[in-house]
Amino acid sequence: MATSTVILLVFLLGTLSTVQCQHEETKPGLVGNSGHIDSIPVNYTVSALIERANKNAGQELDDPEITEGDIAVYTGLQNADPCTSRGCKWRRSSDGNVYVPYVIANQYSQREKATIEKGLQSFAQSTCIRFRARKKERNFVHIQSRGGCWSYVGRRGGGQVVSLARRGCVYHKVVQHELLHALGFNHEQTRSDRDSHVRIIYQNIMRGQEHNFRKKNTNNLGTPYDYGSVMHYSQNAFSRNGKPTIVPIPDPNVAIGKATEMSRWDIMRVNRLYKCKQ
Repeated sequence: MATSTVILLVFLLGTLSTVQCQHEETKPGLVGNSGHIDSIPVNYTVSALIERANKNAGQELDDPEITEGDIAVYTGLQNADPCTSRGCKWRRSSDGNVYVPYVIANQYSQREKATIEKGLQSFAQSTCIRFRARKKERNFVHIQSRGGCWSYVGRRGGGQVVSLARRGCVYHKVVQHELLHALGFNHEQTRSDRDSHVRIIYQNIMRGQEHNFRKKNTNNLGTPYDYGSVMHYSQNAFSRNGKPTIVPIPDPNVAIGKATEMSRWDIMRVNRLYKCKQ
C-alpha cells in the first residue's frame, strides 16, 4: 500500500475518533437558549445543578419569588393561602391512583422531552402517582423552560409552573426532585428533626442565603432522616468559601446529596402521604 494512502487512512480514523468522543461527551439537557452546548459535568449533584442553573431565577417579571434554592413562593402581590392551611395534596381517584395532569411546553428537543417524560413516568413504577397528559383538567402541572429549576410545593390550583430550564435542569434526578416538590415535599435538610442528623455551618453560607436552611415543622410520615434522599442538598450547598454548609452527625463522612434518583424512603413517603396501596 502506498505511503500516501496509509497517511490518509490514519488521518480519517483520527478524525472519526475525535467526532465520536465529542458526541459521547455531549450530555442530555445541556442545550442553552442560544442553541450552544453548556459544559456541565454529568456527576454534578442535584443541589449543584440547581444552584448553578438558578443564579438568575425569579428575576423575570412574571416569575415567583424563589426560596430554598428552588421552591417557588407567593409574594404579597399574589392571591393565595399557605399550602398547609388549604390542603395541597393532589386528589386520589376512586381507583386508588392519584392522577396529576401535565403539559410539557414546546420548548424542548425530543431528547429533552424524553428525559422529562421518563421522570414523570418513573413515579408509576413504585407509587400510585400517575402523571398523565392533560386533557381538559383545571389543575395541572405546566412544565416550562423558565429561569432555572423550581417548583411550588404541593397542588396550587390551575396550571402551576414547574420550571426545568433547558440550560442545566433537564436531568432525571432534577426532574424527580422538582416533581416531588409539586407533590408536596420539602427538602430533607429542612425537616423538623434535622438537628439530630446534620449540623448547619452558618459561617460558611453565602450572605443573604441563610433562609435556605430554615427548619420547618414537617410531617415526616414516620420515616427516618434520609441522607440518600433525592431531596437532600449536598455538603457545600450555598457555600461562600468552598467549605461545608451541611455536616452529617455523628459521622461527618456520611455521603449526602449524592442521589441520582428517588430513594426507597422518598418512595415510601409518597406512598404514605397519598395512602397508596403498597
